[in-house]
Amino acid sequence: MNLAHWLHQTARARPTRPAILLGEVLHATYEEFAAQSCAIGQHLATHYNIQKGDRVALFTRNCAEYLEILYGVLWIGAVIVPINHKLHPREAAWIIKNAKASLAVTETGAEFGDEVPLPCPELGLDAFRTLPRDRYQPPQPVEPEDVAWLFYTSGTTGRPKGVMITHKNIHAMVGSYTLDVDQVFPDDVSLYAAPMSHGAGLYNFQFVRAGACHLIPPSQGFDPAEIATLGQRFGNLVFFAAPTMIKRLVEHAKAEGYDGTGNRTIIYGGGPMYLADIDQALDVLGPKFVQIYGQGESPMTITALPRDLVADRTHPDAKARRMSVGFAQSCVSLRVVDEAMNDLPCGETGEIILRGDSVMAGYWDNEEATRKTLHEGWLKTGDMGRLDDDGFLTLTDRSKDVIISGGSNIYPREVEEVLLGHPDVFEVSVVGATDDEWGEIVVAFIVFEHGKNRDTEELDQWCKAQIASFKKPKRYEIVNALPKNSYGKVLKTELRQRL
Repeated sequence: MNLAHWLHQTARARPTRPAILLGEVLHATYEEFAAQSCAIGQHLATHYNIQKGDRVALFTRNCAEYLEILYGVLWIGAVIVPINHKLHPREAAWIIKNAKASLAVTETGAEFGDEVPLPCPELGLDAFRTLPRDRYQPPQPVEPEDVAWLFYTSGTTGRPKGVMITHKNIHAMVGSYTLDVDQVFPDDVSLYAAPMSHGAGLYNFQFVRAGACHLIPPSQGFDPAEIATLGQRFGNLVFFAAPTMIKRLVEHAKAEGYDGTGNRTIIYGGGPMYLADIDQALDVLGPKFVQIYGQGESPMTITALPRDLVADRTHPDAKARRMSVGFAQSCVSLRVVDEAMNDLPCGETGEIILRGDSVMAGYWDNEEATRKTLHEGWLKTGDMGRLDDDGFLTLTDRSKDVIISGGSNIYPREVEEVLLGHPDVFEVSVVGATDDEWGEIVVAFIVFEHGKNRDTEELDQWCKAQIASFKKPKRYEIVNALPKNSYGKVLKTELRQRL
């Protein structure tokens, strides 16, 4: 079934419910949302000859029109290619070319300039604002295996790869969300503070199906003060945030005396959430948090740590569970294996692999990468982790981030957890640096709390007291900020380049 059918059905069942808000301004009811999406689809087909299976790129900030265009593309059976709006136009142009897109939708229709020729026309958001809606038709049927969303990976180790996410994949994601992550109610307000080109945008589908409201903040991005205000204005906010965003929200709440009122559920993922940070978030904002772990190759659907388990501090293993990423979501089977794909015993670290209806169809136009990543239906994540006896998965690091020093494996996540427990440390990232004697040494990039002691010798003693000596950093780099992408993930590749 075409995912756009969910919007079509909701518009018939709940036509007058508010669907899209820009701040406090109503942009569209569900009836208007569906009619506009249908009109956009017809416009693309009639004026630009967009056919079923064609790719349409969307390169824009979060905006009220984002969902209408997304559903307009899906309405006619075409494929949406959402592009991170913070990419350089040349990077976006490469994705558009690689996807063989038939059309690129941007904010102005002139994002790239003459110096970046494209194989397809550009169209600005204004082209869709006043389309006639008098020829409403149901969405075009599609097969479950048809691609709906072509997501390009971040490309930190080379050119990004296009992940082919099918209608079936997203159906599985939505089913797992309601079983494993959170319930969905018509009175929910889904807030888009993180980029809609990524996980935050993928999470629109369950809220459309339920007839909930979609709220684009006036800033069109993440602003802790704005989120606090919107939460108190509307209530029942549900949103996805990277751990660094939650850290900023907590800092704002502490400074302003905000207790999280109006936020129903905050789902976090996309990077490591350290124990000290989630404990502080619970203390300041309350039991509103759910953790998920996923990849573009299995969108938002590898593991989940539900709200009650995030908040639980009474279980004998409560601390270890909060440091984990939870247990396998209901749509996947998960294993931890060695290099020969043999299962490892509980407690031993290996590569995380999974299979299920949420796993991608493959990489777009890249059979070699698909063969390396998909093995007999199993997705090789490239992430390292270990399972406990109760099925909880603890991530250590990406396989490429493991530091091998003197023949011993050192997992940066473990060192980062220890350093972040120091009261003077605000943020930390640990990487390996080449060394003639040891092969690699551990280097910690430290951001101190404002005005706090910057004594690295004290940090050294702190590490000695908590982890094996060979794991502690041999070098500390004090920085004002860690380099991050637009989604808040620390760019370890850039840190290695600095070394």
